[in-house]
Amino acid sequence: MSLDLSLSRVLPRPRHFLITLVMVVGGALLWHSTEQGYRDRMSWMGVTEWNEPGVLAFSRVLRNDGYLLGWSDIRVGALWSSYELTAVNERNIGPRPSFQGDWRTLWPISTSSYSGSGYDRGHLAPNYAMASMGGVDAQRDSFLMSNMLPQKPNLNRQLWQRLEEVVMDRFLPRFGQLQVITGPIYAELSVASLLDRVGFVEVPDAFYKIIVVPGDTPRALAFIMPQDVSGDEPLDRFLVSIDEVEARTGLNFLPRLSASAAPAWEASAGVGNWQLSQVANLPGRF
Repeated sequence: MSLDLSLSRVLPRPRHFLITLVMVVGGALLWHSTEQGYRDRMSWMGVTEWNEPGVLAFSRVLRNDGYLLGWSDIRVGALWSSYELTAVNERNIGPRPSFQGDWRTLWPISTSSYSGSGYDRGHLAPNYAMASMGGVDAQRDSFLMSNMLPQKPNLNRQLWQRLEEVVMDRFLPRFGQLQVITGPIYAELSVASLLDRVGFVEVPDAFYKIIVVPGDTPRALAFIMPQDVSGDEPLDRFLVSIDEVEARTGLNFLPRLSASAAPAWEASAGVGNWQLSQVANLPGRF
């Protein structure tokens, strides 16, 4: 029996190859279009992007129930988390889920990775907000380890938690709709920063939160909170401009904001009347 190894037998026929190629390209374009549609619906004025290209600008957008997350395989941590909040009359908060790994991070970050480090597993997209808006599925996704970053206890359990509570309990009922973008501020990439890690995850120097009331006359607040807080400071001590957050992260928030409005709007430390002084010293819920 002779073995026929002619090219006509080994290679696919041109017609079949062309049909396969069209199907693959068409499927990829359909997926991209659908995915972009999801992202646009979840982000007022566009998904966060980088100001300039560079080695650190390599990142991926992970879509979850209730929130988007920008993931860095270099930092082995999130760069930002973005979610929309809408006022609701009833909030269906289920039992607190267990932490779970996220295969999309590529790095082996387990639920016990922070054990013995002195850092908490700090949420970016908060449990309470995700459960209120998206129910069980969103609450479960908020406990993915990709949504966690190392936070010192006084920040995570006190100051940061107080800010999250003000957003949900005061700002959201007052304004009805909010877009929130939150994330870490890392040190400049160096040997020291490469070594300052909890397992594989780089430890941030600070955390930011940007809160926006969408609309024709939008309002905005931005905060930067360092890791070494005592926890009982007034919230307005950490008020900054969006420009400052962008300068310290290299990110471009709300990229579709009109060129005429962006410079003045993002340069102000607080746009619109938030009555922040009335809530800046409120105690935490717990």
